Amino acid sequence: MASLIWLDDCAPFPDPDAALPEGLLAVGANLTVERLAQAYRRGIFPWFNEGDPILWWSPDPRMVLTCDEFKTSHSLSKKLRQIARNEGTDSVRIRVSTNLAFAAIIRGCAEPRGMQHATWISPSIQAAYTAWHKAGAAHSIETWIDGELAGGLYGVCLGRFFFGESMFSRATDASKIALAYLIRFLSIRGISHIDCQQQTGHLATLGARPLSRKQFLDLLNKALQYPAPEWGRGEILQSGQLARCEEITR
Repeated sequence: MASLIWLDDCAPFPDPDAALPEGLLAVGANLTVERLAQAYRRGIFPWFNEGDPILWWSPDPRMVLTCDEFKTSHSLSKKLRQIARNEGTDSVRIRVSTNLAFAAIIRGCAEPRGMQHATWISPSIQAAYTAWHKAGAAHSIETWIDGELAGGLYGVCLGRFFFGESMFSRATDASKIALAYLIRFLSIRGISHIDCQQQTGHLATLGARPLSRKQFLDLLNKALQYPAPEWGRGEILQSGQLARCEEITR
């Protein structure tokens, strides 16, 4: 029977197959950039409440979105077409960018939602992923409406694999617009899969599907054989190309 593994700051991560049935693998260690990279390369991620020990997870099954299986609703598809028609014109109201507001995106993702009064995106998580952003592996996608940040998402790119962390919206479909642009951005850079971590009905409506841990790790290990693509920063066009590197806010 599997048992919980306690880690010190230097101990290697255990085999993901040693995880408990709910996916919990280990406790302890730290959130340095080096430690996070070691974990993600083995399909392991942190998820815990502030003030508790760091918990490391490797769920089975694992929710994964294949880029060419992304589903958009009729209303979202219509909105994306409208944005595309206005792209590059003076009448554009909605723009999408990458890495222009990482700190604001992760703070937005940490805001309580609905009846929630707490968030797993604690100050320590925010600090850790902001450090990883500065190191070049964590990235944000921002949706702007009339120059104001309306939503977005953040995640991590290692090799040819993207790990989605969280998203938020302050306007209808703002996070889904960011996701649609991210998928095109990834696709033209040779990245086909987004790790969504936990299995939820909402993710299933977007086209994500559960994979066994073995299937997930096989995909990940193949993707890690390649270097991560150049990411950059600036406005993203619907083609997935970067348009320019400038501030979008008013």
